Amino acid sequence: MDFQLGDEHRLIRDTARRIAREKVLPRVFEIDQSMEYPEDIFRTFKEAGLLGTALPDKYGGAGAGVLGLCLAVEEVAKYCQSSALILLLTKLPTSAIQLAGSEEQKQRFLGGVATGQLRGAFGLTEPAAGSDVAGIRTVARKRNGDYVLNGTKVWISGASVADFCTIGAKTDASARTKGFSVFIVERGTPGFRVGKHEKKMGVRGVPNCELIMEDCVVPARNLVGPENSGFHVLMRTLNTVRPVVAARGLGASQGVLQYAVDYAKQREAFGQPIAQLQALQFKMADRAIEIEASRLLTYQAAQMVDDGKIGPEHAHMLSIAKAFATETAVRTAHDALQILGSYGYSAESLTELIYRDVRQLMIVEGTSEIHRTIIARAMLNDVLNYR
Repeated sequence: MDFQLGDEHRLIRDTARRIAREKVLPRVFEIDQSMEYPEDIFRTFKEAGLLGTALPDKYGGAGAGVLGLCLAVEEVAKYCQSSALILLLTKLPTSAIQLAGSEEQKQRFLGGVATGQLRGAFGLTEPAAGSDVAGIRTVARKRNGDYVLNGTKVWISGASVADFCTIGAKTDASARTKGFSVFIVERGTPGFRVGKHEKKMGVRGVPNCELIMEDCVVPARNLVGPENSGFHVLMRTLNTVRPVVAARGLGASQGVLQYAVDYAKQREAFGQPIAQLQALQFKMADRAIEIEASRLLTYQAAQMVDDGKIGPEHAHMLSIAKAFATETAVRTAHDALQILGSYGYSAESLTELIYRDVRQLMIVEGTSEIHRTIIARAMLNDVLNYR
């Protein structure tokens, strides 16, 4: 088993690390406080070629796979979850197209995202359907050879800055999971509009919005894959992104723990740096153990996706990585804030910002509870066993 990164992956990691320190870190408080999408960070990623990291070189990407994207996200997420989410949104809206789209769709949309000419969003969650994907109510009915979509999506990351959105809809409402289809809905399509912008606890640099479709006519050429085949495409899409969300947690854990360790080595109490107090050392050590476990799980999950292991028989391992790494981030931010004490609670502290940001990670792309359900189901069905 080889745990060494190749030259290409090391280059991606080092490039992202440099950008994170030089461009992202100085902007984190302003991004959080202004609650505005950081166009300058997007341009920096574009100029560095990071937007195409996970996309095939055939369509203008780097062809470095999900592992390459995870390495970039990990470095950026040490400081700013909003900026890391910008990178994740190069993969989430394009996965369904890469998995099942036509060559024309791949050339246009994968190529557009890879070069930074297009930005995408992914529309699945609805007011009454989040974890229960099969419960979505957006419908698409055929009319004159095209499709008419009606429904509302909520909490869609990056929706207001996106040029297109990959939408899940029911083309056969009576068929439950066998009646799903996936559509590419482009900005400016009549009947398609952005609604409410959510006010959020954290990750405030990337907007989360409603997407409203009222008699929205989508041309048949924007159907992704065959009609009624969308459920499995959507599930595999979510599986491909589990490691990238895990990488957001992995990066945040490292950034906030190092911040706390550096502080503890300088802050004195009882005549010595507080880093010498065993109670705090145990917190640091426990979180370091979990960070290294998160790294192995995240990289393994990313390699699984790059090897095409994204089906239901592999979902539990992707869920393990996502759940563990994101929950580690929450625990690490909690302990880091405790180490810093009052200063950690201050809005001037990076710890306070990261503490708010990482709480999102246990909810998005499948809640921790849903991932435990997936893992337990694999055990009960003997897909995962320890005999």
